[in-house]
Amino acid sequence: MKIKRTAAILAACIGISLLAGCGDDNQKIFEQADKDLAQGSYEYAREGYLTSVQNKVKLPLSYRGAGIASLRLGDYQDAIQNFASALACENTGKALAKDILAYKATAEIKAGSYEDAMADCQTLIKDHDMDADTWFLAGNAALLLDSYEEAASDFGKSFDADPTYDRAIRIYGIYLDQDMEADGTTYLEAALKKETKDSESHCDKGRIYYYMEDYDNARQELTQAANDGEEEADLLLGMVYLAQNDISNARTMFQNYVEASVGDGDTKDGYSPAKGYNGLALCDIAEGNYDSALTNISSGITVSDTDDLQSLLFNEVIAYEKKLDFVSALDKAQTYVGMYPDDADGQKEVAFLKTRTGA
Repeated sequence: MKIKRTAAILAACIGISLLAGCGDDNQKIFEQADKDLAQGSYEYAREGYLTSVQNKVKLPLSYRGAGIASLRLGDYQDAIQNFASALACENTGKALAKDILAYKATAEIKAGSYEDAMADCQTLIKDHDMDADTWFLAGNAALLLDSYEEAASDFGKSFDADPTYDRAIRIYGIYLDQDMEADGTTYLEAALKKETKDSESHCDKGRIYYYMEDYDNARQELTQAANDGEEEADLLLGMVYLAQNDISNARTMFQNYVEASVGDGDTKDGYSPAKGYNGLALCDIAEGNYDSALTNISSGITVSDTDDLQSLLFNEVIAYEKKLDFVSALDKAQTYVGMYPDDADGQKEVAFLKTRTGA
């Protein structure tokens, strides 16, 4: 059980307190929380940081760490509260305050509190030196509030500060989520003009061509990246083949990615096996193998982080629906909407499934 980790450290503290006191051990709890956060053990990390808060160890950083752990766990209100507590600490320096304020705005966007996020972004603009990430964050908040000109200005400043493939893709993704693909495509086209220097560049270009539905060029760039050892290329090739309804090759790519992502039972750095399992589930759904899809989704959920979980849970609803198990599909859809209340597709699924179950 996760509680045993902190308890063990505290027990050690008690055991040596007569000799050295608990200061060093309190510091060890904080350092262990840092390690847990870096390793993706977010429950352990949050527990350790909150213990550090109680011990008054590096309060701004402890609150910040607890906030980041909660953010990664999808507990957005708790994250916001911890970030607010960090900002209220007397010894929070300006650089750290900027960092925490950006995290707080991110959590507010995730929680659907767009006006609060915008207010924090305005504070960032007013009181801090802006960079590509903070301009991107401000643009995101503005777009969600339908402030289109402000969003375009902020995104432009973000891309000017960081004219990379990744930045272009991120901006495109935000516009795509708001059904404004044409606005985002402008950034993709700008990024494609960059010189291709290495396997990562081939992979990024392949991803952009995939988003633009230029599958021939996407396959060419991604095949080159895969031959050069770029770990994400197989995953993206799977998506390209799936888009072209080449299920056999898509399945091979996703399976290769899953197998490459796990070494000695542990996930390798840079890989996300949940994405591979999700891809395999999509292949199963395309071929009508719904039980197999549910098995792959279950495997993906066990290794997923917050970012991958939403897609897996939505596809779980679809698999049950395709299987004509409308009762299970509705139950899963209602759970999904409870977790992601702003997801319009989830809301549509609930409404549709109610007509099939008479609920």
